[in-house]
Amino acid sequence: MTEHAYLRIADHLRQRIRNGDLAPGARLPAHRVLAEEHDVSEILIRRALDLLRNEGLVESRRGSGTFVRERPPVRRVSMERYLADAGAQTVPRTSFTQDQGITWTQYRLDKAFRWISADERLATLFNVEVGARVLERRFVFYAADVPSQISRTCLLASDVEATPVANPDNEPWPGGNIAQLRTLGIDVDDIVEETAVRMPTPEEAEVLGIGSGIPVFAITRQMLASGRVVEVADPIVLPGDRAVRVDRITL
Repeated sequence: MTEHAYLRIADHLRQRIRNGDLAPGARLPAHRVLAEEHDVSEILIRRALDLLRNEGLVESRRGSGTFVRERPPVRRVSMERYLADAGAQTVPRTSFTQDQGITWTQYRLDKAFRWISADERLATLFNVEVGARVLERRFVFYAADVPSQISRTCLLASDVEATPVANPDNEPWPGGNIAQLRTLGIDVDDIVEETAVRMPTPEEAEVLGIGSGIPVFAITRQMLASGRVVEVADPIVLPGDRAVRVDRITL
């Protein structure tokens, strides 16, 4: 076998995983056993497993071996998710908890707030002057302790400075951004999203616990009130193996 035998070995194991022969949670044979089975060196086995690890198909556990990764639940991402934020709140919820099918107690956030000056991109998205004062909020969303979304969402200081919305202690906020802005007399009536598919940055892959070979959805969102942009999220990052984008148009 040539050096590229690791690709054939990876494909063989990939097929066994996808057809269920190696089920989620199953432990793969030891490197030595796989090397003997395929008549190659353990170095090539490690390269094959590294490839599958980057694809998110297997994971290594220190001192235990390599296991087939559990298949994460797939999140349905559609614009309809914002109806959960816009509607009446009989129980605490957001579009994220609605999509994930989790309760409020299963939802938590890592959060970091800071005041920044809008750069050219952010100023363009807000339709304001470069240098405008902006509240930048960075979140990591967890569903039942699993990191499932990263977002950088920004609000204009002229709207939120010295209000409860600017206080990170008030997060998570039932109803999310739409409910927050409503408390300030700002009624969101339009939402625009652009979605790109790209590879994750090393930081994104580490935070979300995904292989570097798993693409992500990168969403840029603008929330508007009476034609004025009042919130910009740039980006919202979702793992590509846990989400499916759903668009709908009525003709």
